[in-house]
Amino acid sequence: MKILLLGKDGQVGWELQRALAPLGELRACGRAEADLSDPESLRGVVRSFAPDIIVNAAAYTAVDKAESDEVAARTCNAVAPGVLAEEAAACGAWLVHYSTDYVFDGSKDGAWVETDAVNPLSVYGRTKYDGEERIRASGAKHLILRTSWVFAPHGGNFAKTMLRLAKERETLSVVADQHGAPTGAELLADATALALYRISSLGGDARSLSGTYHLAASGTTTWHAYAQQVLAQALAHGAVLKAGPDAVQPIAASAFTTPAVRPANSRLDCTKFCDSFGLVLPDWRHHVNRLVAELAAQGKL
Repeated sequence: MKILLLGKDGQVGWELQRALAPLGELRACGRAEADLSDPESLRGVVRSFAPDIIVNAAAYTAVDKAESDEVAARTCNAVAPGVLAEEAAACGAWLVHYSTDYVFDGSKDGAWVETDAVNPLSVYGRTKYDGEERIRASGAKHLILRTSWVFAPHGGNFAKTMLRLAKERETLSVVADQHGAPTGAELLADATALALYRISSLGGDARSLSGTYHLAASGTTTWHAYAQQVLAQALAHGAVLKAGPDAVQPIAASAFTTPAVRPANSRLDCTKFCDSFGLVLPDWRHHVNRLVAELAAQGKL
């Protein structure tokens, strides 16, 4: 099995390099080898390698910047995945593509299922959904995996920002009325690899698995409680902080204005993915705790 991975240097791409390597011949590309801002150039990348599976972990993820940079966001998040899907359809490859909870407006009371109507509130959300639609329209066999609140030891993210600020300030103010599940890049990578292994074992029968799935850690929390969990774990590992969990003050999202509007409810129902691929997704705390432990082991707390 030949696997082409795009976005190898991002949080998810970094973990995918490890998780996908046992499945077959892996070619991992960064921006220098496969640039989503130049979508047509991707055709040559795909054709020269002739993969059985394309995994696209690259995207325009600067959510706030996208509000004033829509052309670039659309090129990377919509046009480029469409090109990859066309090439996948042409050579009979599967395309794995990561999408986002931001395709929803956050107005639902319960967890979002794949068939719920989308209503993105931001340029980022709209361009990501456009990318989904282009993939679905291409006829390519695909896994579109919507996820939420991604983090990893590699790269920047909310948890690492909280740890930095807790060393600098005596109190932190964190949004407490947005709900979701922090999802480790490690979990995404491992679940992707296991899904692809199942697809490869099924052969031609796997086509029925083509579609859109939600994939995130189980359970739910707020950014406020997430920050408290991170700081509590850091203290348990001996970190010296000015602000501990009790110094994290809850605030409303309306008090923290950003160019892009975030959904208030980002909870994703992952039943379809778990049932289709026979997996159990761990509670969000599992990989958050692993993140802090890994940072501690690296002397980065």
